[in-house]
Amino acid sequence: MAGEAGERSWPEGEHAAVLARLDALEHAAVEIGTRLDETSVCAELAAFLVRRVADAAAVELHPADPGAPDAAEQAATAGSTALLDAAPVGASFHSAHRGPGGPAGLALPLRAPDGTELGRVRLVRASGGFGTHERAVAAHAARLAAVHLGHARTLAATEATALHLQRALVAEPGRPHPNLEIAGSYLPAGPRTLVGGDWFETVRLHFGRSLLVVGDVMGHGLDAAVDMNAYRSALREVAATDLPPHRVLRQLDAVVAEDEGRRPATCLLVQVDPGRATATFSSAGHLPPVVFAADGSAELVDVPVGPPLGTGLGGYESAVRALAPADTLLSFTDGLVERRGEDIDVSLARLAALRLPPGSGPAEVVDEVLRRLDAHTAEDDVAVLAARCRERPLG
Repeated sequence: MAGEAGERSWPEGEHAAVLARLDALEHAAVEIGTRLDETSVCAELAAFLVRRVADAAAVELHPADPGAPDAAEQAATAGSTALLDAAPVGASFHSAHRGPGGPAGLALPLRAPDGTELGRVRLVRASGGFGTHERAVAAHAARLAAVHLGHARTLAATEATALHLQRALVAEPGRPHPNLEIAGSYLPAGPRTLVGGDWFETVRLHFGRSLLVVGDVMGHGLDAAVDMNAYRSALREVAATDLPPHRVLRQLDAVVAEDEGRRPATCLLVQVDPGRATATFSSAGHLPPVVFAADGSAELVDVPVGPPLGTGLGGYESAVRALAPADTLLSFTDGLVERRGEDIDVSLARLAALRLPPGSGPAEVVDEVLRRLDAHTAEDDVAVLAARCRERPLG
């Protein structure tokens, strides 16, 4: 909202006006660009201009992608929207009046250091024009904001690239047998954690069987992602021996324990045999999977839990469960269900209480579960893998 009237008015006398101008410029450097994202920069620019120069301000950005459907999007406003609608907008450094004493408008471009116009800012005063010092302060604030906007867009592009690479690494598992339909998804932990240690994988085995894997390396960031890739590579080698899931975990644990620098990880293995309509489970400190039946109801699978990988303790066991023709098995990392300050049993009960549309396939199950559990705002990485045996044609 508009600040106090005295805060915007310049003291009489050129010397005092210059001092006030310098004070405003100093505050602009502190108040604009405190967070490196477009929305925050635009909001801070509009708020500063209302406190120092105008009765209302609006920041409009051109889309980062020139091919986007909309030519511009309003990013932030401050002050009176009615004023913005009523006052005409002139060119840069020009004010326009609507009648004597009427509202005055000022438009300034937002130009990146390379000259690219990122958008514009519009200012309005209820009465009177914009003086020399006010225009200078507004122009300085616009230039400062444009620099921060350019950095924000560069950062956003870098983050998008890193996220695409992480998803490509996580979301391109080995191909299972054609008799198994799968779907998966990976979500990072917040907008600034680009990579992490959650992953899923599928390994094709003999006799039409497939091994489904979901793992979670402790911690976040690049180190966790590096360890995740090492776990994933080691698991592929061990799984190729076609051992039962609990023996795969035992060998993987022994291999990882030899590297003292490797972070511990939890892992869930599920060996699916569509020919026998069974699934064999084994867990290394991981949360249990859930099975969604044809009617959309959910049931947690009781899986014996051994220690996390990397401890060298071993002690893994397996459990077998029958699969109905339309059952969809969902494995996941703890970021899907865990909530700060909440007991894990309560978190799992929330998942088990979901009722999905009848007949949902793996892709629908993944989308619905992520949406209903609000996984896109989770505080931890989220990796989910859903699988269902394909129905064999009759005859």
